[in-house]
Amino acid sequence: MQVFFPDNPGNLSVYRELIWIQVRSCLRDWGMNYIYNASLFGLSDSRRQFLKTSAKSVGIAALYPWFAGSNLIGAHHKSGKTFGIALVGLGNYAMKQLAPALQETKNCKLTGLVTGTPEKKVKYGKEYGIPDSHIYNYDNFDEIAKNDDIDIVYVVLPNSMHKEYVIRAAKAGKHVISEKPLGLNAAECEEMIRVCKEEGVTLNVGYRLHYDPNHMEVIRMAKEKPFGDVAYVQSEFSFTIGDPTQWRLRKALAGGGAVYDIGVYCIQANRYATGEEPIAITAQEYKTDPVKFAEVDETVCFQLEFPSGVVSNSTTSYNARTNRLYVGYKNRGSALIEPAYSYGGIKGSINGESMGHEPVNQQAHQMDGICKSIVDGNDSGVSGTEGLLDMKVVDALYKSLAAGGKRIKIS
Repeated sequence: MQVFFPDNPGNLSVYRELIWIQVRSCLRDWGMNYIYNASLFGLSDSRRQFLKTSAKSVGIAALYPWFAGSNLIGAHHKSGKTFGIALVGLGNYAMKQLAPALQETKNCKLTGLVTGTPEKKVKYGKEYGIPDSHIYNYDNFDEIAKNDDIDIVYVVLPNSMHKEYVIRAAKAGKHVISEKPLGLNAAECEEMIRVCKEEGVTLNVGYRLHYDPNHMEVIRMAKEKPFGDVAYVQSEFSFTIGDPTQWRLRKALAGGGAVYDIGVYCIQANRYATGEEPIAITAQEYKTDPVKFAEVDETVCFQLEFPSGVVSNSTTSYNARTNRLYVGYKNRGSALIEPAYSYGGIKGSINGESMGHEPVNQQAHQMDGICKSIVDGNDSGVSGTEGLLDMKVVDALYKSLAAGGKRIKIS
């Protein structure tokens, strides 16, 4: 196969990061020789070294990003590209949700593990057939750069560790998925986005509900407006947290309490249910157990204002049980998802009539969807920018709490 370079390809500096993502994907999986001119795209020395040490053929081709969605890239996706994913942090979510989901995925599979616990290395290595050469600890994590069986690093660590391992994974040349929240604040998110862009890798956030058909229906209704504009949104997500010694109740590890852990689901829902970005927030905090929640928030209520005049009302708590998304529309329509944010059993209705969607493995659909977006060169809908926009809201929320519930504009 030969790639022809157009006489006037436009501003290549704008496109070279996406080109690099596609180049690395092609390098690992296409059994052909290509022509590649690194100097034309201004690749860094580290990337030239990657090409020099990794290429088994004489050369490789750089695919222009305007080919995204064309038959060429579509054929590549259909040819059976399977991404290898390494899970970083083998806690409850990683090993009870993500790892099992990776047994059902079509576009990716589990090929690596990262843990600081020797017992987990033995247990999960054996359970999932991961060889010792593909299991890393936090000291030798950077060696993952040499492992061509790992294309994506999925960071499933306490919130305060997300930035470090997102950046280290990106510098190792791996695409990155981070669990939510992406960072402890918007500034951290911006830094992660910048580094991933510089390293030519994608950054996505584990927003699984974007791949749940009930939530996808709410997103569709915000765009197509079958019942007119949104009039009101109510989102609630709470549960009663257990072990008082767990990391989620330690500010140094979690960053905050219910807001950081599950409140981001409400923020996300408010944003995609309206199809708008909030412009201001007012928040209130309540504590019934000041000992258990000495370092983090227990219960927070907040109201978001949107440019159209819509106001959403949300509650998130570590000491209650709520799990609901309600959207009211101006032309006598409504959507209700209850439970709304669980890993399974989600049920949606429109005007009291069931949406009728069959349950799906959210995590499997999420990871397959992200992988397809990488191959196709499309926005996954859950990119690092989504994480950044949520953290701008969270930053303003805590400013409102610190100011006694004052209305704070969201930049």
